[in-house]
Amino acid sequence: MTSTINSILKPEHALKSVQLSSKKKVLEFLASFIAEHIPESSADDIYTRLLSRERMGSTGIGEGIAIPHCRLKQCDATFTVLLHLEEPIDFDATDKQPIDLVFALIVPEEATDEHLQTLSMLAQKLSQAEYRDALRNAPDCANLYQRAIS
Repeated sequence: MTSTINSILKPEHALKSVQLSSKKKVLEFLASFIAEHIPESSADDIYTRLLSRERMGSTGIGEGIAIPHCRLKQCDATFTVLLHLEEPIDFDATDKQPIDLVFALIVPEEATDEHLQTLSMLAQKLSQAEYRDALRNAPDCANLYQRAIS
């Protein structure tokens, strides 16, 4: 069964106007944030996993969007974080444009099908210009979350 954004994103995981200046800083921020919420995980391990995935090919999918993702042994359910960056940054995106929306996805190590289905659902939703614009124009974190799940 394919997830919906409503089923995988928590209100406190939608962050507006985050000030990060590089791809490395985004991945470090995500790793620390995720490690705070997943028991027995470490920011270093999560960062290494996210970075390893980026080395296979950028998760910057174009249109100002990045979907960094990885599997994590300590994760028992899909974990997501939505960031709207204060300023767009270079993320080696496929269209060579800077990104300002980051939708990170962490899934249990064994969740291969779920991982692919969720990535596909996110990419499809984020490919809609109206949806991206709504996220970018959200005035605060609460509105970012509401717009993300609608």
